Amino acid sequence: MGCGASKWKDPGVVRRGRPRSVGEVVVFLPGLRVPRTVDFPQSLGDHLDTSTVERLSALRATVVTMAMQESAMALKPRRRTTRHGGSGTANLLQALEEYLPVLLGLVKESSDLRNKVQFVWANQEDDSEETSMADAWYEVLSVLHLMAMVCFLQANSLLLPRSYGDGQGPRVSEESRRATVDVFLKAAGYLDCAVNQVLPQIPPEKRRALPVDLVEGNLKALSLQGLGQGVDMQLGLAIDNPKATLAVKRRLACEMVKYWQQIKDSIPELPLSDGWAKKHTLFVKWKYAEAKAAAYYFHGLILDEGNTEKSQEMAISSLQASEEFLKESKRASKAFHSTPPTSRTLISATRVARSNSALTFFVGKFSY
Repeated sequence: MGCGASKWKDPGVVRRGRPRSVGEVVVFLPGLRVPRTVDFPQSLGDHLDTSTVERLSALRATVVTMAMQESAMALKPRRRTTRHGGSGTANLLQALEEYLPVLLGLVKESSDLRNKVQFVWANQEDDSEETSMADAWYEVLSVLHLMAMVCFLQANSLLLPRSYGDGQGPRVSEESRRATVDVFLKAAGYLDCAVNQVLPQIPPEKRRALPVDLVEGNLKALSLQGLGQGVDMQLGLAIDNPKATLAVKRRLACEMVKYWQQIKDSIPELPLSDGWAKKHTLFVKWKYAEAKAAAYYFHGLILDEGNTEKSQEMAISSLQASEEFLKESKRASKAFHSTPPTSRTLISATRVARSNSALTFFVGKFSY
């Protein structure tokens, strides 16, 4: 993923091999795309005033430096969670937010600057391959994609268990889980904008040359993933809230099923020739089965409140179906973590009630 027909090699970039492990994963993303240096003065010096060209150069140079640093951190399996997904990603996101409005000046309706600059990006999975395109809309699309992936990195960091020195062991705080809801929605919004506002601006022949990371199906799948994992967090919070009704929990679980079904329908459109794509597919399979386990579980509890023999039988059937989907999700989770680049499971069964994931609530909870 990340390779296109038009390739450019920067002799100053040190090539890295693909990582064997990516450490602790709660939120999966198929590799960061990082920008390579471009020469704005050479391309735009005769078309824009010097101050604007210098501002574009400075803003993009900052993005390039920060993105490469964050990409390197993302490939370290033993990184400290206080750093990865922390101030580094926040600074990168701010740099991208400052760069984007200035960049949009190149794609104004009356602008003839759109095709003046050759923009180059690479994927961290294989940075010996770069995709180059002389279209400022390609740059806008790449920036929005990176902004969404940075949000996913932030969410992953927030959802890694931490010790609070209170004797209760490592856990994910309620504050962190609440914060991730907004982060996931922000990521989904960036990707939705990319699909509906930016992609239509790129001519069909150029769209066919886009790297697979930026094809419509993948962008839609990742946008839906942001929405689905945001609902997952809301369900986890509802599970911990004694005032939340079973109907609310079932509704949230059913929303998760809807999102992961739609994601599952998009993923087969993507090539599975490398480990990252296979790992992404297994992640979707894991979360989809987990969502169905949740939906059947809460539906079964609601049916169990009925007083008729039929409702009791239906409740048992629903809980049995939930248990089967739970087993399926655990198998998919194991396959996901063992697929190269390998990752680590975070939560043990002894801490299930306090976890951020709906799956952990079900372990040992069936009684029928």
